Amino acid sequence: MATIQGAQDVIENNKKWAAQVQAKDPNYFANLAKGQSPKLLWIGCADSRVAVDVLTQTQPGDIFVHRNIANRIPSEDLSALSVIEYAVKHLKVEHVVVAGHTGCGGIKAAMSNDSVGILDHWLRPIKDIYQAHQSEIDALPENERVDRLSELNVIQGVNTVSRLPVVHEAWKEGRSLQVHGWIKQLHNGLLKDLNVSVSGPKQVADIYKLNN
Repeated sequence: MATIQGAQDVIENNKKWAAQVQAKDPNYFANLAKGQSPKLLWIGCADSRVAVDVLTQTQPGDIFVHRNIANRIPSEDLSALSVIEYAVKHLKVEHVVVAGHTGCGGIKAAMSNDSVGILDHWLRPIKDIYQAHQSEIDALPENERVDRLSELNVIQGVNTVSRLPVVHEAWKEGRSLQVHGWIKQLHNGLLKDLNVSVSGPKQVADIYKLNN
């Protein structure tokens, strides 16, 4: 696997990759340029160790991706909401995955009293999750606490997505749409299903079901 020492290395690696792909399939890029029809939206952390296509062994066009620090999904974040709206309403994905990971730096920062600049504002809601579950988390061995908060943050993300109007509109149209919560385990490379999937409005409290 090619290594990167500087920005120019990225350009050179890209040239080699494109040439190899073109040699193997002359129509690859022409077909790719025709459009996309992914079945899955991945909302994950921006951590460089979580390369979605590598860990899922998928190809360009298979997964629509949105990533940020600590895979947060604020209900007022236009960036995240725009991605979800486009994926659900226009690409008509069938699965939305909220994916956290073990050893997350953002989660660690949220559990600390040390300031991390503008991230203090972004991570504040994760501090709220920690406070709400502090007795449970603090009862765990110290090396398990960050990962448990990562799981709780993912569960919160699943709840947020499953309550969005665009998701409920898809369900009203009779479309198959599931929201999942997963954790990427860095120590073994495996994805852990948290078993908190939501597949329809019956799993969501009535207060979140808006009238048209």
